[in-house]
This record gives sequence, structure tokens and C-alpha cells, in this order.
Amino acid sequence: MKKRSDNSPPREVSSNQQGLHPNLNKIVVKHLHHPFLKPYAQHNIDAFNIAEKWIANRPQALILDSFCGTGESTRQLARLFPQSLVIGVDKSAARLNRHQLDNEKTINNYLLVRADIDDFWRLAVERRWILQHHFLLYPNPWPKSAQLQYRVHGSAVFPALLTLGGEVTLRSNWKLYVDEFAKALTLSGNTAETTLFHPVSAITPFERKYHLAGQPLWECNCKLNTSQ
Repeated sequence: MKKRSDNSPPREVSSNQQGLHPNLNKIVVKHLHHPFLKPYAQHNIDAFNIAEKWIANRPQALILDSFCGTGESTRQLARLFPQSLVIGVDKSAARLNRHQLDNEKTINNYLLVRADIDDFWRLAVERRWILQHHFLLYPNPWPKSAQLQYRVHGSAVFPALLTLGGEVTLRSNWKLYVDEFAKALTLSGNTAETTLFHPVSAITPFERKYHLAGQPLWECNCKLNTSQ
């Protein structure tokens, strides 16, 4: 969501979809049973190799911050989990170039990578990464009914998220998005539900903006089955 030029509060998500998407079950089940075989883009392979080199010979648990935007959330997660390695991934160089460092001592347990999630997750699965935690904080909700395939849970790469394991946390200001994500996790054999989220200290620009605007924030937190 872009910043509004008149500095008025951000609009709540508007959608022509009422309730869970009627094709959600069919799409999720289809993707769970049919591997995503799209060829990898070379720039994503190169970015993943940088991440692999960074974590090589480092025994810490691994946290992934997907759709990290400017990387503010990645830095904050690195501070919250000082014993872990945190990798933030976003496809936009413009957003990543706006990353700002704190004036405090250097935080050296995080890395920002420019890559497409579709390839990065699948490459991580191929290299047998197992995550401690996977954060998806305020990804584009793609609110139009025709855009289900662009949402995390409606995309062909959703099974890769499951295979990466660990604990997964998704947050949004659109409850229906979180409800669908929880339903997709349930269809995959996990236990998940949507809950209200009350940030004590916002860790992303979106979280801060929506919270200050008085919009309710929603979260799905799930410990993924290791059998996935």
C-alpha cells in the first residue's frame, strides 16, 4: 500500500470478495499434489548462493523474513533473536536500498537479499533448509477475488513454505487474508487460526502505520508439522 500524499490515515483493505474464496480448497489441494516446476531465474540462484555462503559454517538456527521490504523487520527480528541468523528477502531493490541502520552497536546476525520468493523458497527446500521461524509480515494481500493465485496460500509455491518447517507467523490488516492462510494450513494437516494481534512495539512500517491509524491487525501463528 502506497503512502497517501495528503497524509490522511491509510484506507482499510477493500475487496470484491466476501468470505473465503470459493476456489481456495481446490487450489490449495491442487498445489499440494502437483510440484511447481518453473525454471529458476539466474539472478535468484545467485542471490540464494550469497545467502548460503553467509550461513555456511554458522551453527545458529535460521529465521526467514519473507517480503521484508526495507528490511526494518529483519533488523528488528535479528535484535529479538540474537542467537539466530535472520535472512530478509524482498524482490525490490528500491525497497532494500532504503534500509536504514540504527545508531546502536552493529547487529551482525542478519542479511538482506534481493530475490523472488517463488525461487528462493524452492531453492531453500532443495538445499534442505529447516527454519526455526518464518515471518510473513504484511505481504501484499491482493484483495481482488481474481487474484487468489498471487496470495501466499493460493500460489504454487505454498508447499515450499510448508516443507521449510519451523514456526510460521503471518500478519495482515485484512482479516480475510489471514483466515484464508489459516485455512490453507489446516488443509495441509496443520492446526491454525486467526487471532487479533496487538503490537507492543511495531517492527515494520506497515504495522506501525496501520496500528497508529487504529486498524485492527490480525495474525496466524502455527508450528508446522515436521512431516510436511
